[in-house]
Amino acid sequence: MVQDIAIDAFDYELPDERIAKFPLQQRDQSKLLVYRKEQITESSFNHLPDFIPDEALLVFNNTKVIQARMIFRKATGAQIEIFCLEPKEPADYAQSLIQNRSCTWLCLVGNAKRWKEGKLGYTVQGVGCTAEKIESYGETHLIRFEWDNPDWSFAEILEKFGELPIPPYLNRKTEESDKESYQTVYSKIKGSVAAPTAGLHFTQEVLEALKAKQIRLEELTLHVGAGTFKPVKSANLAGHEMHAECFSIKKSTIKKLLEKQGRVYAVGTTSVRTLESLYYMGVILGNQPDAEPDALAVGQWMPYERDAVHGARYTVNDTGCTVGEALGNVLDYMERKGLEVLTAHTQILIAPGYDFKMVNGIITNFHQPKSTLLLLISAFVEGDWRRIYDYALAHEFRFLSYGDSSLLVR
Repeated sequence: MVQDIAIDAFDYELPDERIAKFPLQQRDQSKLLVYRKEQITESSFNHLPDFIPDEALLVFNNTKVIQARMIFRKATGAQIEIFCLEPKEPADYAQSLIQNRSCTWLCLVGNAKRWKEGKLGYTVQGVGCTAEKIESYGETHLIRFEWDNPDWSFAEILEKFGELPIPPYLNRKTEESDKESYQTVYSKIKGSVAAPTAGLHFTQEVLEALKAKQIRLEELTLHVGAGTFKPVKSANLAGHEMHAECFSIKKSTIKKLLEKQGRVYAVGTTSVRTLESLYYMGVILGNQPDAEPDALAVGQWMPYERDAVHGARYTVNDTGCTVGEALGNVLDYMERKGLEVLTAHTQILIAPGYDFKMVNGIITNFHQPKSTLLLLISAFVEGDWRRIYDYALAHEFRFLSYGDSSLLVR
């Protein structure tokens, strides 16, 4: 069973000097490892269009990183760090970010033991902002933010008060240059606390070269949570809980996915997880056509369990539902509900043994040892991840968020 997979089997030695602490000056000059037909070659990212088939579909995650880390100080001088994870009141990202008086978010709190009760305050440019702990749930806390200038939205509060949360494994402070380099050139929708880093390599020149080959470019939005940095600490997967993430996708994009079956390339693991989750939403709707939005959430074990989808009977990884049928179910649901954009949550865990339904190629970086991202890569290359990573280490590839890239093709 997938739950029995031992995480130690996905460990490897990653020297600190191989972790890219800063990006290259020119994004598309990063190295590109290409894995096709079990063969490994290397190139430069600006040559990516040479390796993508004509008239393929390339799917990007257009989320934008917010300055989600806020530093408050108590009267005693104690520093309290609040890291915004996801909005709760209102729960919609866009609505929360345009609030002009108060909002409530689920947060991580650094130095939480020094903040027992009361409000924390901070003033910048004449605007006062307070944070109040409403409730705690283990490592996370419900925090209400209030500010005294209705001309400022919460997005502006974060912009003025907050810091860009670069990955902790970079072991350095955020610099002014990160505000640009830690965003993709196509980022649009604010909400992530971490960048979809596979997209950091793209430039407008590469995008134009892809279009020149009649490669269709489509976007979706998945707001990346802090859980993306969370290593698997349990001995096997059964003890690891995936973080839920919110995604949205346009009806027009789903129609293109239906048209381009067998030629779908995902930019980043977040795009992979969204596209594969879309299939399982279609399976749910095949059994429950009028499912409420909450019932469309994809659980982490759903692809591996019998009877997981509201009474449907199927064997592991075999739902009896084709990709075309699943996407058709989603489109039918959206038509009946009058939806141009579908929004849902996913906790899907893609690990060895997973049967990919939607994605034929992945553009991705090189990931941390013992991470769920590495498990996803192993599943995609049918266990050949170690040979790929050994090659990358031996050939001076740079690792993690600001590192080099790979194109993996099934």
